[in-house]
Amino acid sequence: MQETIALEKWPALPFESWRDTCETLHMWAQIVGKVRLTLSPTVNHWWQVPMYLTARGLTTSPIPYPGGIFEITFDFIQHKLLIETSLGEKKILPLAPRSVASFYYELLTTLRALGIQVEINSLPNEIKDPIPFERDDIHAAYDPIMVQNFWHILLRTDTILKQFRGRFIGKSSPVHFFWGSFDLALTRFSGRRAPERPGADRITREAYSHEVISFGFWPGNADFPQPAFYAYAAPEPPGLGSVAIQPDKAFHNAELAEFFYLYDDMRQAAAPEQSLLDFFQSTYQSAADLAHWDRANLERMYK
Repeated sequence: MQETIALEKWPALPFESWRDTCETLHMWAQIVGKVRLTLSPTVNHWWQVPMYLTARGLTTSPIPYPGGIFEITFDFIQHKLLIETSLGEKKILPLAPRSVASFYYELLTTLRALGIQVEINSLPNEIKDPIPFERDDIHAAYDPIMVQNFWHILLRTDTILKQFRGRFIGKSSPVHFFWGSFDLALTRFSGRRAPERPGADRITREAYSHEVISFGFWPGNADFPQPAFYAYAAPEPPGLGSVAIQPDKAFHNAELAEFFYLYDDMRQAAAPEQSLLDFFQSTYQSAADLAHWDRANLERMYK
């Protein structure tokens, strides 16, 4: 396949124009992610779960199995799913219009052929009205150009989040892509345990066991059909929703308890990258001050 690359620095990503592809890709990513989750050792805050950006797409990073390790990569340049093992074996699945059920069966069959035995929970996570993967013949779209646009936004956001991460010397997550919520995320920690959340499930308890401020990018969904950058504190300190933040077009959503900076507002800014850094920095400072974080010992000086 000819390699085609989106050239626009911050390409358009209107949700409705690629909704079918976005929802299909989300389910494919969940299938691959659940393989990693099932076979990988547990890490604090579920950090064994996410994927990571590469120069060609998204990767699971190495996953252990009895034969050694293997890695699954979404290649969004040649539009293929690449499975490689430490034994030198390689299998390729095309990324093209096909149902979630078809993708699910072919991936698990291919893994078995490589000696990788894995059974996953086939019910999708973190979405409304989930359809088990093996029965999902509804989601079957793949628009390669829109997928590349999405990936390019992730790449550029990843770079900015890593620059922002470098300003913090306390505990911080890597910049990683969560396939459940389908977002790129970075999390800073105060170092203090968070209050127990009544009725929280085991996923939430582990994810929010300590005080955090998180930042990231999300392509949107049917309920919020706009790509956006976000920031939130958990637990949210009183008064956070009423503080002034930068840039002016960023806002707080009380229902979701999150700050948002819409992607289209960012890409139209005079200095998009700086406006995004300003959003992350101003929301962090507001949340950290109200939550009484020890900022003097958690941050490095930056210009």
